[in-house]
Amino acid sequence: MQRVDTLIKKLQEQFAANAPASQLALTVQMLQAELAHIQANAAPESKISINVDIPQTILPAVKREEEKTVEILQVDEAEIEAELEEIKRNAEAMQKMSVQNKPQLVFEEEEQDIPTLAHHLNDTAKQKREINETIADNTASLNDKLKQSKIDLGDTLTETHIRDLKKAIGINDRFLYINELFRGDETMYERSIKTINSFSILPEAEYWIQRELKTKIGWNDSNETVKQFNQLVKRRFT
Repeated sequence: MQRVDTLIKKLQEQFAANAPASQLALTVQMLQAELAHIQANAAPESKISINVDIPQTILPAVKREEEKTVEILQVDEAEIEAELEEIKRNAEAMQKMSVQNKPQLVFEEEEQDIPTLAHHLNDTAKQKREINETIADNTASLNDKLKQSKIDLGDTLTETHIRDLKKAIGINDRFLYINELFRGDETMYERSIKTINSFSILPEAEYWIQRELKTKIGWNDSNETVKQFNQLVKRRFT
């Protein structure tokens, strides 16, 4: 009778949850089979008649003139639960094996360290590539570069030393550099000034500026704003 009570409760729960008619019909069939089994095993004088009032609206329409034979399978719920647990354990084991055998993706870490002149000199291939890019972008002649270097050197010797590049740049010049040299990106400007301040010698700063600013952003050495910025950098390392 305990199974009968369980099936009745299950039917009521399915009905309350608006379960499909097919599920309700299956539960009713299992309940009828259980009642028939109890009735068959009971003594003739102690047969129990149990009537279950089931709303007709939840059952599918059945033609009265047709008789259907339904085969009721005796289900061992404990055995089913054990099979489900075994399937679940096998699935978890397969998933772990799949994860372990899956090749790990190696991502190239973003370069965080500030490039140094020594690193530039040791990396021959990279040095050749940077030189080729510099030659392709630089349209000035060798004589013009030599003259400009002499002028910059003379100006540097006559001007005072700058300890902090950020503090030495006034508000007006700051907005000028951000708009004309850093494409209006204030974050890029602040990060670049901080990086240049961190170098210890001028060649390191010039190499980084040439690679990260002039080449990538497209600075023109003949631009007056670029010349002014270069002069400040040289005063920083005088």
